[in-house]
Formats: sequence, C-alpha cells, structure tokens
Amino acid sequence: MFLPILFALSFLFSSSNAADFCVGDLYGPQGPAGYSCKKETLVTVNDFVYSGLAAAGNTKNLIKAAVTPAFSAQFPGVNGLGISLARLDLAVGGVVPMHTHPGASELLVVVEGSICAGFISSANKVYFKTLNKGEIMVFPQGLLHFQINSGKTPALAFVSFSDPSPGLQILDFALFGDDLPTDIIQETTFLDVVQIKKLKGVLGGTG
Repeated sequence: MFLPILFALSFLFSSSNAADFCVGDLYGPQGPAGYSCKKETLVTVNDFVYSGLAAAGNTKNLIKAAVTPAFSAQFPGVNGLGISLARLDLAVGGVVPMHTHPGASELLVVVEGSICAGFISSANKVYFKTLNKGEIMVFPQGLLHFQINSGKTPALAFVSFSDPSPGLQILDFALFGDDLPTDIIQETTFLDVVQIKKLKGVLGGTG
C-alpha cells in the first residue's frame, strides 16, 4: 500500500515542475514543434494578449477577402499550446479559394453575414452549406475546403485551428501562381494551354 502512495506523490511533485507554457521566442530557432521558448524572466502579460484581430482586413484584392492570423508568429503566447485563431473578412463576392491546412483542423464561426463553406473528403465526397450568423462548421485537417460570401453584405467570421502554425496551401496558386511548366499542368489537369496561360497571367505564374 505504501509504494503506490509514494509513486502517486512523486508523480504529482514531478508534474508540478513541468512548464506551464512555452511563449515563442520569435528571434530564436523554429522547428517542426514550433518556436523555442522565451526565457520565463522575459515573459510578460502582453505575450498572452493580442489585439490584431480587432480591425477589419483589407479586402480590396483579387479574391475580395482578407485573413488576419493570430498564429504563433504573430501571437507567441499560443506557441506549443495546440491552438490559434484568425479573422476572416469577406467583401460582397469575396471568396477564399480551395485550400488546405496541412497541420491543423479548422473551426469557423460566422459573426456577420452569410458564408457558403464546404470541404471535399479524401473519397471525393463534397460537404457544403450556407452558414448564417452564429453557425459554425468544422474542416478536418488536410482536406481541401473553401469559403464564399453568399450574401449581399460583407461577411465576418473567426476561425480557430488545432495548431499554432496550421500551414496553408491554396490550390489555384499552387497550380498557376508559380513556375510549374504549362505542359505539365495541361497533362495533369486536362485544361488547354489558353486557359492555363490566362490563369497564370492572373495569378502571377510563369513557365
């Protein structure tokens, strides 16, 4: 009876020595697990507070959308905690094209307006719905998904992620916004050369 009690007490005391947090040292090295920890003597309350999501993003761009992140690079307090947040502003007609977050699942809550959102499973089944104020939708990690302002007024949503650095790859830019040769795109997408060059011109691609 004595040994189990002693083991339990030793576990409690050893656990109390574990770090409560790991505020990211943005000037230190960054690895797959995130930033290295800032020295605790240098940590202040400001490391756990971020005001960057208060202002609307600039939606005067090609997709009429703006994503303002509160990832570990902007909000070092979330480093190592397995969470992060972003603000999504969609002007009328705004869209976040098909994209993935390789490192995290996503949860979106609509605050203003209406947003048509959806994702495609690995079995190529499509799940989409128009979300209104107060409704939420989850997007499993790594799956292609999108958001479109489906209303006649600007839309606002906040998005949480299951990782402080969720990563991002936008399908359109991956295909047409870089130097992937046109002939390879043609063979792998079945698009004709005219369409490919038009999209490369719009998205800044070459090749």
